[in-house]
Amino acid sequence: MDIAEDTATTGQEPLPETDFKIFEELESEVRLYCRTFPAVFERAKGAELFAEDGRTFIDFFCGAGTLNYGHNNDFIKARVADYLAADGLAHGLDMYTVAKRDFLTAFAETVLRPRGLDYKAQFTGPTGTDAVEAALKLARKRTGRSGLVAFTGAYHGMSRGSLAVTGNRRARRAGGVAGQDVTFVPYEDGPQGGFDSIGFLERLLTDPSSGVEVPAAVIVEPMQMEGGVYPAGADWLRALRELTERHGILLILDEIQAGCGRSGRFFCFEHAGIAPDVVTLSKSLSGYGLPLSMVLFKRELDVWEPGEHTGTFRGNQLAFVAATAACELWRQDTFHARLAASIDRLERFRAELDAQGTDLVTRGSGMALGIDLGSGSGSGSGSGPLRAERLQQYAFDHGLIVELCGRRGEVVKLLPPLTIDPAVLDRGLDVLRQGLRSV
Repeated sequence: MDIAEDTATTGQEPLPETDFKIFEELESEVRLYCRTFPAVFERAKGAELFAEDGRTFIDFFCGAGTLNYGHNNDFIKARVADYLAADGLAHGLDMYTVAKRDFLTAFAETVLRPRGLDYKAQFTGPTGTDAVEAALKLARKRTGRSGLVAFTGAYHGMSRGSLAVTGNRRARRAGGVAGQDVTFVPYEDGPQGGFDSIGFLERLLTDPSSGVEVPAAVIVEPMQMEGGVYPAGADWLRALRELTERHGILLILDEIQAGCGRSGRFFCFEHAGIAPDVVTLSKSLSGYGLPLSMVLFKRELDVWEPGEHTGTFRGNQLAFVAATAACELWRQDTFHARLAASIDRLERFRAELDAQGTDLVTRGSGMALGIDLGSGSGSGSGSGPLRAERLQQYAFDHGLIVELCGRRGEVVKLLPPLTIDPAVLDRGLDVLRQGLRSV
């Protein structure tokens, strides 16, 4: 059938053939998301992505949690554009700059002080794993101990130190990472059910023959995202905080993907009412998809000597400008009202799925929802990843982008923008309803 015949038959203009040749010729085989979402995207706005072939996609992926405020948020974009137009500093290492001062002031006034948090800030290299590396290094320097405790299902980054506290075997093998003084303990919840990890840690730390030394730090995600969307309970986090304080262990909270409002509050750990010793932030910190990573730590932990931990791209000036604007969003009543309404919509969708009594399990908090297609009765451990992949493919074919996570890719992860238009959110959820019926 030629193009003219095809057009006459369908009544629609055929889509042009997408050109992937240059990517396949020159880009490494390591590329991932482009294989799952085979389109060439040219622009984006709010919760929508637009491909060069004319297709439009609702984005429930949001750059793996990097775009909490949507694509090209007008409020943030205007600040960045004005800064560029005024020839604002684009690169500044760790020098004093107006952009950094504005951000630190806004972050302290909007995020830290209202929550009673007295932290100092360290700007690291541009990605989340850089923040984790700095946090681990600081913990070891401050305590003089080398050991660490991490949790099964954890994901903290792809550089060597971060991989050492990441649970995924495939990722660790690719990095050639061994134990490196890391003790892994089952997370509060997981595919095999709940576990008394606090009691287990207490036994290890109090038994002189446990084979485990008192570690420098415990690092934990308050909501495991890549591990399968498992939120930590408030009581569990409080118990972990009490245990680490009692044994003189630093508690590091990795808020890189679950923070910056994803749980409904700026920090995911807020629901537990705790104050971690160290917090890592990145992804949506800049509010615009610009690279920015930061470590927050209690004032008394600042044992760094000048220049002891550096990086050429620590403190992205454009990201400071965008992050300052993002802080201002958090002061707006309209932002909070939109966020609350979106959370309510997502919770009603979750309740609807749970009420159906089908062989799936839902988990999440705020604007993060995991649909587990491998844990329900009758689904079978082998069918879950296949069903999740089919749902992801169905969603893409019908204009919705979602990511998979979990141990074997059996969980469909929904991360809509916090600022998503209600009608767009409903359209995306409708695609998932229809897709779940088909798989």
